[in-house]
Amino acid sequence: MASPAETTMDQSAALAPPPACPIAEYHAPARLRPDLGSHSIVDISPPEIVRRHSAAWSGVNVETVQVMRHMPFEYGFRAPYHLLIAAELAERYDGETFVEGLPRSTLRDFTRKLTFVPAGHDFRGWQRPRALTRTIYFYIDPRGLLVDPALRFGEIEFKPRLFVYDRDLLETALKLKSQVENSGSMPRLYAEALGIALTLELVRINSGAARREPANRGGLAAWQQKRVAAYIEEHVANDIPLATLAELVQLSPYHFCRSFKSSFGMPPHRYHASRRIERAKQLLADRELSITRVALKTGFSDTSTFTAAFHRLTGQTPSCYRRDLD
Repeated sequence: MASPAETTMDQSAALAPPPACPIAEYHAPARLRPDLGSHSIVDISPPEIVRRHSAAWSGVNVETVQVMRHMPFEYGFRAPYHLLIAAELAERYDGETFVEGLPRSTLRDFTRKLTFVPAGHDFRGWQRPRALTRTIYFYIDPRGLLVDPALRFGEIEFKPRLFVYDRDLLETALKLKSQVENSGSMPRLYAEALGIALTLELVRINSGAARREPANRGGLAAWQQKRVAAYIEEHVANDIPLATLAELVQLSPYHFCRSFKSSFGMPPHRYHASRRIERAKQLLADRELSITRVALKTGFSDTSTFTAAFHRLTGQTPSCYRRDLD
């Protein structure tokens, strides 16, 4: 598969599971955010294993959280704000998640699943991660939204949700996440419109109109998705022929391309390129590595090619991204 570049995160390395970590309650410290004022955020312990970025638009605060180490962690939240959680990548050897009003869940893989914690409800859990978790938190002020007052959003009694799938809500959440990562690339009005769309999707789901995860219509089976994704992570810095991936799942290259895009939402080469850039982001956190060394470690032939690919996907150069980590 062609390699020229784009986003990568860390692979779900087959590490030996660390020792168990008991569930405990954690309440987030007060934190000042634009529009919402002083309120709680999701507390993660130990805090030094995560990297957090945030932005705020008219009552909706968005925070992206990346776990940087394979070690057990705990999390918790309770505040007078709704919390929507979109799990971009979430695989654990063991763990438990609790949302007040629902049974506890020990689901091992909740990638692309959504959780909704109504204002005032308790949310907590722990996990031993198999993959380096990527999560998006949306803190929503029930009374600070740019929505039609006739909707009376602040008066709606929302139901808690744990590890559900809704295509439209997930897609809106991912679009808002891109605004955090590429701040300034789009007008603020666009981000605010997405915030409104997000809240309207929540109202729709609360009314019982959730759109379920589609049956596998032409996409890869679950075992095929996992095998291909794991292979790409393991060989992320290499050029991977399309035929190699197709052979892994016993399909012709033509049918593999169509099925892959149906399952992952993008062609194989773009997915591979995106994983490279996510891996590069992790390596850039290590100040001992030069930009050139990071480029070579992620499969780029030179620094200029790496910089162009990194900028194309993130809106930043590698050096600017590294400075922002401080």
